[in-house]
Parts: sequence; structure tokens; C-alpha cells
Amino acid sequence: MKLHILGCYAATPRTMTNPSSQVLEIRNHLFLIDCGEGTQVQLRKNKIKFSRINHIFISHLHGDHFFGLPGMISTFRLLGRDKEMHIYGPKGIKEAITLLLKLGDSWTNYPLIFHELVSKDSEVIFEDAKVSVETIPLDHRIYTNGFLFKEKVTDRTLNIHAVTKKKIDKAYFQNIKNGKDVVLDNGTVVPNAELSFDPPAPMSYAYCSDTAFKVEVIPQILGVDVLYHESTFLESESHLTEKTKHSTAKEAACIARDAKVSTLLLGHYSTRYKSIELFKEEAKTIFDNVELADDGKLFEF
Repeated sequence: MKLHILGCYAATPRTMTNPSSQVLEIRNHLFLIDCGEGTQVQLRKNKIKFSRINHIFISHLHGDHFFGLPGMISTFRLLGRDKEMHIYGPKGIKEAITLLLKLGDSWTNYPLIFHELVSKDSEVIFEDAKVSVETIPLDHRIYTNGFLFKEKVTDRTLNIHAVTKKKIDKAYFQNIKNGKDVVLDNGTVVPNAELSFDPPAPMSYAYCSDTAFKVEVIPQILGVDVLYHESTFLESESHLTEKTKHSTAKEAACIARDAKVSTLLLGHYSTRYKSIELFKEEAKTIFDNVELADDGKLFEF
């Protein structure tokens, strides 16, 4: 599982920082999560292939999370895309995007499929044989969802040395990968454990931005491998969290601790602070395994 951070700062773009956007590589999917201004430039800088993005997840309709989307949709058209694009986001996103396309007389030449979200309860919004994606209802000034990406358990891995030694025909390989024992011609039963290895443990990634401190998310994200949680403020500005519906680094760390996640990844920093290292310092007083998102950074889990 790889995570490309394209932008992870709050609200106002700067010459050296960008608003929220990231690409999650998971089980051969490239999922774009939020699309602030400058996203397509960041995709090019990070050498991520536009053509592999088929699903875009927008957490909410504040500009720093989706103002880059109309331009990127238009660029896909200019590049001659013909594969359908799925966009998951709050109700209203279809109206916002199609109005711009209409006014600019620049309808896409590829299918643009909107999945508008209205539920305040968690729901599965994408699923295939490899991955599922479900919403994480958050607490922000407008309707907002985070997203939980979960790998599914894969087939077992063949022990090539063992199957070769026992001269097992290839016709049995898929059954072995499915966990079945093999009965040899002489009636001997060979246990599956001797012929295959356990599959890698499925990984999970939770994206929580933007939100006030919300303990109700903990049961849903319990035990995830990686939690990205907004940390707009330090404790010195905690008085701003109620009005803005954002979180502090310490609050993010409390969620990570209580949800027993493996890694906490902080982001959505206010640009008022001189160094993002301050966020890590505060979070580590609560939770030990803390990483800092930063523009252009690649994480491999």
C-alpha cells in the first residue's frame, strides 16, 4: 500500500504548499482522495499516471478540497480519455461540476459518473474483489465524510518447492490457493498447510479530514494500519476548534490511541505555524507512532 501526498495544508495555497489531495495505491487501484487547487500539477510533479485514476473521492465541498477537480476533468478530456470516471462526493458536486462544463461548452468525451452522498451513517460506496471503500461520517461545518479503504483477503500463495516435490498437477493449483487439501492418486491427503503459505494480512487506510474531535469514529477505524487525521491546530489555538470544526494534533493522537491504529499520519496543518514538526511533538505526547504528511512525500506501508 502506497500513499502519495500531493497536498496536505489547510485552506490557502502557497508557493511551497498545497491544499488537500492524495493518491492511494492499493491492490492495483489508484484512488484520488480530495482534489484541492494544484492537484493535477502535483500529479505531474510526482509522476503519477493520470490514466490510472478511475475513482475520485471528495470529502466535502469546501474549496480547498475540490476546486482542483473541474480543471482536472477538463484536462482528462484534452488528453483524449475515453474510460469512465467515477466521482464520489456530497450531494451538489454534480451540479457544481456540470455547471462549469456547461458554461464552458466543454462536456467530457468520456463517461462522468457521479455518486452523490447524503447519508449521515457509514455506507459502502465502492467494492470489488480486491478492495472496499466506506464512508466515515465526520463533524465539520458542512456535510463531510472521511473514507475507509480496506483490502480483502487474497488467495494463499503456492509453495512451489512443496508442490513440485510431491509432483502435484497444475490442475490442483487454484484449489490449493483457495485453501483446499489435495488427495494424491494413492489416496494420501496432503494438508493445504504443506502446500501453500498464508496470504499477506489485508491492509486498511482511514482518511479523516476535515473534522472536529469525534470519538464516534473510533469503533469504525479500530485497528486500522494507517490513520490520516487532520491536525489543523496546536493546543495553543485549541479555542478555535469549536468554531471552525477542526482538530488539534493532540486530539488526532487521542483518536489514534483509542482506536489502536498502527500509524497516525498528521495533515491539514494551519499555515500560521513556523514548523510542522511542532504537530508531531504534541501528538507524540499521546501516541508514539506518528508521521507527518508533507507535499510530495511518498509513504509505503
